[in-house]
Amino acid sequence: MKKAQKNILAFVSHAPESSIETIRSYKTDAGKTYRIMVIRDSRNPLPAHMREQYDVVVQCDFSKPHKIAEALLPYQDQLVAISCRGEARLARFRQIIPHVPYLRTPSTESLLWSTDKYEMRKRFKLYEPKNTPKFTRVKNNSKVERDRVIEKIGFPMVVKPASLSGSLLVSICYHEDDLEKALRTTFRKIKSVYAGDKRQEEPKVLAEEYMEGLMYSIDSYVDSRGTIYHCPLVRVKTGRDIGVDDFYNYLQITPSALKKETVTRARAVVDGAVHALGLRSTTVHTELMRIDDEWKLIEVGARMGGMRDVLYQLSCDIDHARNDIFIRMPKKPVIPKKCKGYAAYMKYFAKREGRITETKGIKKIEDLESFHSIEVNKKVGDRAVFAKNGGRSVFNAVLHNADRSRLLADIRRIEQMVEVKVSTGRKKPSTTKATSAQKKKKK
Repeated sequence: MKKAQKNILAFVSHAPESSIETIRSYKTDAGKTYRIMVIRDSRNPLPAHMREQYDVVVQCDFSKPHKIAEALLPYQDQLVAISCRGEARLARFRQIIPHVPYLRTPSTESLLWSTDKYEMRKRFKLYEPKNTPKFTRVKNNSKVERDRVIEKIGFPMVVKPASLSGSLLVSICYHEDDLEKALRTTFRKIKSVYAGDKRQEEPKVLAEEYMEGLMYSIDSYVDSRGTIYHCPLVRVKTGRDIGVDDFYNYLQITPSALKKETVTRARAVVDGAVHALGLRSTTVHTELMRIDDEWKLIEVGARMGGMRDVLYQLSCDIDHARNDIFIRMPKKPVIPKKCKGYAAYMKYFAKREGRITETKGIKKIEDLESFHSIEVNKKVGDRAVFAKNGGRSVFNAVLHNADRSRLLADIRRIEQMVEVKVSTGRKKPSTTKATSAQKKKKK
């Protein structure tokens, strides 16, 4: 009998366009090419128009383990690696892992620890307590429970879901009225937001000590033996950094302007966190807070960071999608020693919630020297909603430039020329400019 050729790269639920493109263009030194498989829960079947981008489509009921095993059995000798893109799909990845025992994957336990922020914090506290803030799970919005949380954490504190990304339903509380309001909103909306994100995890609410500092993030690759390869740090500005009462990631720029010694200390903290979670054979996204000269952990996810494949490609010529496959095959990831420029990703939210009545300047972004791409998510008539209340951005823009000062200048131009008018039910519509954080108050 002819031995089956190992040439299938599998994805859980969905493969992004960047991954498909990089696999189609990749050939080994021997001229070998790979086929792309998607493994999908039949209760959420793959749309017909998406089937043509895959070579193999496997659909089965993920709630029945023997159905997963039965569906994958014909391909066991052909699978080279399996990847999962997107935090919302990691719960399904955990269901598949027992049925691909000879592929290099994270353990099911490590994926649980990296998707449930409450369990994550417990692991961080066990391994390196000085790098993680005080935390507790919040069970309800009763007076007794709020008093317990206040006693344990103190103010200010952050309230957030244990298993959501994108700063959804994240709030900062300075006193009990803030806490009561944040918990009321979170418990009211959390089930629908989890459902909208297609999360399978049990909704949980976490309260933790608020850390005030400068936010950074970094993507890394962990091989099957725990060796970690780091990409450049990304400086992150949140909505709060520009004067908005929200935690969404307003602006991300890479590479950072930090000294080599500072970057080395940040990477050491990341290494400890990855090993505390026991992650292996995966790409890892870590968010950090720099407080003076110390680095604190916000969270670690067994996934790529948002838009990192684009930002790293533009700034440092890193094929992030290919490296994500390499680390699972396993092959050593390719990371150039020097970057060729700078890249930024801007997520713009309106300053106030309400009905959008007018937008100005968004089209002009395409004329900037640093312009790469833009995705407009809201139009006139749509509702502008904060991320902490489950909302999405008005637009997302990607910029890049070989010169950092020119990139920063174009970011400033966007802040000056973009204007969004939102009706809040008053006689005059409120106006949002991207420069609202820098605008001086009228005397």
